[in-house]
Amino acid sequence: MAGTGPNAPRVSVALGTHNGAAFLRAQLESILLQSHPVDEIVLSDDASSDGTVELAERVVAERRSTDAPTPSIVVHRNAVALGVTANFEQALRAASGDLIALCDQDDVWHVDRVARAIDEFARRPGLDLVAAEARLVDDEGAPLGRSLLETLGVDEAVRSRLASDAAFGELLKRNVLTGATMMVTRSLVERASPFPASWVHDEWLAIVASVGGGIAVVPEPVIDYRQHGANQIGVSRLGPGGKLARLREPRTARNAALLARAEDLAARLPAIAPSDPRVEAEVRSKLDHELMRHSLPTARLPRIAPVWREWRSGAYERYGRGAQDVLRDLVQPI
Repeated sequence: MAGTGPNAPRVSVALGTHNGAAFLRAQLESILLQSHPVDEIVLSDDASSDGTVELAERVVAERRSTDAPTPSIVVHRNAVALGVTANFEQALRAASGDLIALCDQDDVWHVDRVARAIDEFARRPGLDLVAAEARLVDDEGAPLGRSLLETLGVDEAVRSRLASDAAFGELLKRNVLTGATMMVTRSLVERASPFPASWVHDEWLAIVASVGGGIAVVPEPVIDYRQHGANQIGVSRLGPGGKLARLREPRTARNAALLARAEDLAARLPAIAPSDPRVEAEVRSKLDHELMRHSLPTARLPRIAPVWREWRSGAYERYGRGAQDVLRDLVQPI
């Protein structure tokens, strides 16, 4: 297990909050009870009005009063909400640790969450990011009977690709790694900054890590990932009815967002990985794919030929969800 001696890495927690008082105590207590203690909690609060910050400071003060080892707490208050990505970016960039654990306000960490990640960094020097499996629980903390990666459709083969040189290609299709399970290096945060507004913070960190020191995925749950009505970002599994309803949804906003992400990726990633022509070529091809999808005509019949050509080229499999995206592009209204 990870050591805590003089050569152990300094560990920060980047905690993003917004009106999180309902569940924050349980999360903070799980951080304070880690088998590998953390050195610092950086709390970036997005204009909470429910006493979130005061609760966090009180929980840490209670721990300190027991003379138990207690991390420092650094608080950044946003008078106007920045949104999830910018709020987490603020916490990550303010953290002083060698390693930074991302933290939601409503989960519960297993006691070895930090130690398991540190072990992975020790096993693979130069590694940029460790993600992990999570147990899904309800608002009362009761298990829902399934895991995070299972719900996202991530099997052993996908996990293996994420932990290899194939990670970049896998993440060009879609993000399957969740920030609440991540620990990253400070150098990754520095390379990834500033985060593009079109990307969610964890997606951007993962894609940048995939062209740098790489990714490891712990296959066992290291947190209880709470699902409740107020999740800012949650996870769900669609049944047949939900999948059918999705095909009736207008495609305009989603495809515009995908195009914006591809444009920002093309603008930023070649500078982050300047010596890899493979990355540059794949990013250009991804952008071409999203440009084609975004420019499909309003009428469904004229979409058939360009979608067919793109499918035959293999682009739907390389840069998206394959047949699911083909069907969406043929059926969804503009």
